[in-house]
Amino acid sequence: MSTAAANGRPRAAVILAAGQGTRMKSPTPKVLHRIGGRTMLDHAIDAAESLGCERIVVVAGTHSPQVGAHVAKRLGEASVAIQDPPLGTGHAVLAARKALEGFDGDVVVTYADCPMLSAQTIAPLFDLRAGDTDVAVLGFDAAEPGAYGRLIIAPHQILLRIVEAKEADETVLAVKHCNSGVLAADAKVLFDLLSKVTNDNAKGEYYLTDIVGLAHDAGLKARVAFASEEAVMGVNSQAELAAAEAVFQRRRRIAAMDGGVSMTAPETVFLSWDTELAAGVTVEPNVVFGPGVSVASGAQIRAFSHLEGAVVHEGAEIGPYARLRPGADIGREAKVGNFVEVKKVKMGEGAKANHLSYLGDGTVGPKANIGAGTIFCNYDGFEKFETHVGPGAFIGSNSALVAPVTVGENAMTASGSVITKNVEAGALALARAEQAIKPGWATKFRALKAAKKGAQK
Repeated sequence: MSTAAANGRPRAAVILAAGQGTRMKSPTPKVLHRIGGRTMLDHAIDAAESLGCERIVVVAGTHSPQVGAHVAKRLGEASVAIQDPPLGTGHAVLAARKALEGFDGDVVVTYADCPMLSAQTIAPLFDLRAGDTDVAVLGFDAAEPGAYGRLIIAPHQILLRIVEAKEADETVLAVKHCNSGVLAADAKVLFDLLSKVTNDNAKGEYYLTDIVGLAHDAGLKARVAFASEEAVMGVNSQAELAAAEAVFQRRRRIAAMDGGVSMTAPETVFLSWDTELAAGVTVEPNVVFGPGVSVASGAQIRAFSHLEGAVVHEGAEIGPYARLRPGADIGREAKVGNFVEVKKVKMGEGAKANHLSYLGDGTVGPKANIGAGTIFCNYDGFEKFETHVGPGAFIGSNSALVAPVTVGENAMTASGSVITKNVEAGALALARAEQAIKPGWATKFRALKAAKKGAQK
């Protein structure tokens, strides 16, 4: 049961994503940059969904149609609101008013460029709302408050007002309590207060933060819940994106090790937002997990391997220097060795591909052995075709299996063969030219070339 259901108050979220992000200096909109392989915007939507928000509205700008398209694909067109022109955070939230028409419940305002902001961090705002708090604000204590808005707090965590740094005097600037920008309020109260906000300030913008002072003046109660500075960190530049990625990775590594995963050099292992590593997995140094990877207990991921969109079953061994691409499914006790690439291939229990091979599109049966230098020739320049290697089959080194082709159970291919036809179970397939030897040819050739080279001097 969600908390929203428990306290009887429906929830909605307004996610602000209309910032231009010019400091990123990138053709990609700021909020579509990725942390842990997932866009910052999707991290924000994930948090809203985890909070039980039945409506989610993302406010985008006209300068970034990709953002609206991204939201529409995930949540539908009704979840997109456009702020035009950009006139501040209060104005941005007002842009979501129509999308939330008829909603009766609590609204939380979050930011798409705060990728560490989790449901767990935001939840205390709804706890405050469940009491006698009309406007709940998420604050933090900053090591260097700088340009953050300051929280002016009375006893019992009563919030009197939020003062933007550009509007603050020296006394207010000395305050360490800072505003994260995240707040929650009843939908009607929120939009009523926003309708009273003016742009009479240094930036000529409509500040969302002004609703706190307006609430206090109206006899409403505003209170603060505090989070860590790291939990509310924002991203406005490539350097800050890298810093957020470092925080994300550190947290995920710790969570994985707390869950029973062994990492000999965790600082060199990179995880994605959805990486699943079971207790008992061993990960050696310099391993990268792209999105969509699941690794079962007892599996070993050896050094310098890269996995994406892959499933690794119990006791399998991957690497070192292996690459698993989307659709790779590595069975129990199977082995994918050094410089082997597997794409959209299901390998059965105990199957082995130990060295220098490309396996693309098909299956490798249980206990089959793929020799060094083997290639599944799966592409003719226009279409992909499948190769199927049966249980117990032995593929000789430097074999090229030209799809579509099937090698039967316990069949063998001779080293250096190009297999273009199906091989029946138990058979040996040889497909290479007969070796010819010309005695003395190499000696005569070398003598001829040496004489010619000498004459040119």
